[in-house]
Amino acid sequence: MSEVVADFVVIGAGPAGMAAACEARSHGLSVVLLDEQAAIGGQIYRGVETAPSDRLEVLGKDYAVGRDLTSAFCSSGARHVGGATVWNVSTDGTVDYVTNGSSGKAVGKYVLIASGAMERPFPIRGWTLPGVMGAGAAQILLKGAGALPSGPVVLAGCGPLLYLLAWQYLRAGASIRALVDTTDRSAHLHAARYVTGALLGWRDLAKGIKLLAALRRHRVPVYSGCTDLAVEGESRVEGLSFRHGGKLVQVPASLLLLHQGVVPNTQISWSTGSAHRWNAEQLCWQPVTDVWGRLGETSLYVAGDSRAIVGAQASAVQGRLAALAIAARLGAVTDLDRRAAPLQRDFRRHTSIRPFLDSLYRPRDENRIPQDGGVLVCRCEEVTAAQIRRYVELGCQGPNQTKAFGRCGMGPCQGRFCGLTVTELIAGTRGVPPDEVGYYRIRPPIKPVTLGELTR
Repeated sequence: MSEVVADFVVIGAGPAGMAAACEARSHGLSVVLLDEQAAIGGQIYRGVETAPSDRLEVLGKDYAVGRDLTSAFCSSGARHVGGATVWNVSTDGTVDYVTNGSSGKAVGKYVLIASGAMERPFPIRGWTLPGVMGAGAAQILLKGAGALPSGPVVLAGCGPLLYLLAWQYLRAGASIRALVDTTDRSAHLHAARYVTGALLGWRDLAKGIKLLAALRRHRVPVYSGCTDLAVEGESRVEGLSFRHGGKLVQVPASLLLLHQGVVPNTQISWSTGSAHRWNAEQLCWQPVTDVWGRLGETSLYVAGDSRAIVGAQASAVQGRLAALAIAARLGAVTDLDRRAAPLQRDFRRHTSIRPFLDSLYRPRDENRIPQDGGVLVCRCEEVTAAQIRRYVELGCQGPNQTKAFGRCGMGPCQGRFCGLTVTELIAGTRGVPPDEVGYYRIRPPIKPVTLGELTR
């Protein structure tokens, strides 16, 4: 087993992690950054260092700007350990991981969890059929390998990423059969309450208008306010059915990309025993931290989308703020408030549009909490919505008990893909808020590792 000791250990090489490492190094701290991918960039800037010029053109300026951050990280002097699967994090600053078939340990005076976000589950009828993917997963294939659909694709759901991917596909020459938007018509009225903040983020609004204009220019059929989505097909996806304007519509599809936003990847912070709360605006769990991102009285901090969904630019700023706070604790910074003030202003500017987006693109209840009892909720163990409701009738109070009733959440994903759905499903069946139901008890190993890796 290899072991490295540093002032600051960072988990995750996305915007928050790289920016935090750069900030810490600028104050003379020793930094080790661990990331599951071989190359830096995270999911947002995946492959940006080596992306050819035509791919940079397709993905747009917001992606290409990631080269500035990756370049700054590479010249910062921080140590990067790629291909590192973190399986245990202790509150004293010890991080256990495996890489290249061997185990390793990084011991830091402080640790930053910057594990980013993951796509929200979209449990509707047929969502597990071959040919159905998450739009985020499809975008990762585009970023990492330039992979494009071989035929017309259907995109369905809500959120900015859905339109961004459609725009990128059109620029790359891919064919889009339809975009099915599930945004509730009343959401526009609710979002209007936050129009002032949205106008402060006018650059993001302008980008959204550009995406919509591109769809119109390419004459992509856009169905708005759609309900009752169901994937059609027996052995693989054959189409998508939905209601639009009170009428049933069926669109053929050999590739269907679903998306209804992203949520914090909280597996690591849950595993440390730290407190979490239900975010009613973003409909997800988030760790309870102080203003700098510290988890209680531990040596652990959280920044970026793993703390709450804020976006790439705000994540980078939040990473720098956490690093500044840590540098101050270690005595490398004596004027924390003065140094943090401009960063805090930047953070408020980058997140001013967030309440507007959270309200406008709030996923419909029917697409988060399946009413069809036959819909699979836990894909690993093949547990349906009806089974979970039956567990509640038999006395099941929360996600942890579903493991005893039917192994729900005990598969290889360890609850990542079903956890939110199970929480909301139980809460709805019991008639209580999600905070009262709770989440799975996450224990190490956080990710599946082999005994052979642990012994080497």
